[in-house]
Amino acid sequence: MSIIDTKNREFSVIIVAAGTGTRMNSDIPKQFLPLHGKTVLRHTIETFLRCPGIRNIQVVINPDHHPLYDKVTKGLDILPPIYGGATRQASVFNALQSLPLEDHDIILVHDAARPCTSHNKICELVSALATHQAATLAAPITETIRLKQDNLYLGETLDRDQLLSMQTPQGFHFGILKSSHEKHRHENFTDDTAIVAADNIKVLTILSGKDNIKITTAEDLDMAEYILSKSYSEQQNHIIKTGSGFDVHAFGDPAPSIRIGGLDVPHTHRAEGHSDADVVLHAITDALFGTIADGDIGSHFPPHDPANKGKDSAYFLQEAQKAVTAKGGIINHIDTTIICEAPKIGPHREAMRNRIAEILDLPVSRISIKATTTEQLGFTGRREGIAAQSIATISIPETETK
Repeated sequence: MSIIDTKNREFSVIIVAAGTGTRMNSDIPKQFLPLHGKTVLRHTIETFLRCPGIRNIQVVINPDHHPLYDKVTKGLDILPPIYGGATRQASVFNALQSLPLEDHDIILVHDAARPCTSHNKICELVSALATHQAATLAAPITETIRLKQDNLYLGETLDRDQLLSMQTPQGFHFGILKSSHEKHRHENFTDDTAIVAADNIKVLTILSGKDNIKITTAEDLDMAEYILSKSYSEQQNHIIKTGSGFDVHAFGDPAPSIRIGGLDVPHTHRAEGHSDADVVLHAITDALFGTIADGDIGSHFPPHDPANKGKDSAYFLQEAQKAVTAKGGIINHIDTTIICEAPKIGPHREAMRNRIAEILDLPVSRISIKATTTEQLGFTGRREGIAAQSIATISIPETETK
C-alpha cells in the first residue's frame, strides 16, 4: 500500500513518554523495554521520523529517566527532551509551552507506548487537518460492552455501534490545542480530544485498527513484537543471514589484566595487538561484517594504521553494527565462544554479556558467551594466547542481498 500524499504539509509531534508503566510489573518503564531489536520508544520516534512532512519531534520524559532516554535516542535528530508533569495532561501542557509554533501549525500528540502506528494513518490524520481543526485515530468496538451494576452484576448493554476506542496520534491546529490546555489546565481530562471538545471543537474520527496497540502489559509487548515482525516482513521480505568471526591474540608483556569482551579481566599478561587486542569484540565485529559480506575488521581498520593504535574495540564493534543497520539489518543474536586455559571466563561471563549488550544497545538475552579449553593442546593449551569465535545472526531485507 502506498503512502497517502500529505501535499508537503509539515507537522510536529509531541510524544508523551513520562509514565512509569506500573502495570507492566517491570523495573524498567515500558517505553524503554526492548522490542524487535530496539526499544519501544525508539520504534515510536523512528515511525514519525520516516513520515513525509515531519518538522519537530518533542519527547516528554520523567527526569528520573533521562539516562535511559539519552541511551535509546542516541543519534536521532530530534529536539532535546522536556520534563513532564504529575499527569499526562500536565506533560502535554509543558510540551505545548516549549514549542515555537504558530497557531495554524499542525501538532500531533502521541503515546510513546504505541510503537505500531502505520505511516498511512499518520499521513491520513495530517491530511485531515487541512480542513478540520482537530482529528484523531479511533478503533471500532467489536466486543459487547456492559455496564456494571453494584460492582457485582451485569447492567445494561451499550450500543457498540455508537462507541469508539480512542487512540493516538491525535491531531490539532496548534493554537486551538494550546488555548484549550491553558483554559482547562486545572481540570482533569484523560486525552487531548476531550480538552478541545470542552471548548466545542468538533473532532474528526479516522478509523484505525487494533494493530495500533497501546502497550500496557507484558502480553501487549508480545503482541507488538508480532505486529512489528509481520509488518517488516510484509514490507521488505526480510531473510535471515549469518556471519562468522574468528580472532587470535598471543599473550604479551606481564600485566595485571587483559581486555576480553569489553572488560579488563584479571590475568598475568596482556594480549598483543595494535588496538586493545580484545579477542571477543574482534571476533564479533568480523561476524557482523560477514553477515553483509563487507570484508573483515582488518579491511575496515588496518592493524598498522596509527589511528587504531590502542583503540577501544567497542568502536570497531559499533561501526560494524552501523554497517549492518545502514542496510536495514537487525541483529537477532550473537553467540561467542572464548578458547583459553586462562584466565577463567566463568566469573566474568554475565558482565561480558551485559557490556556487549550495552555497546550494541541490544537486550542482553541476544548475547551468548561461552568458554572452553583445548585440553592443554595447541598454543592455547600451552597458555601462549587466547582465541574466540563468534556467529552473528541478523534479519535483513532481501533487496539488500541482491
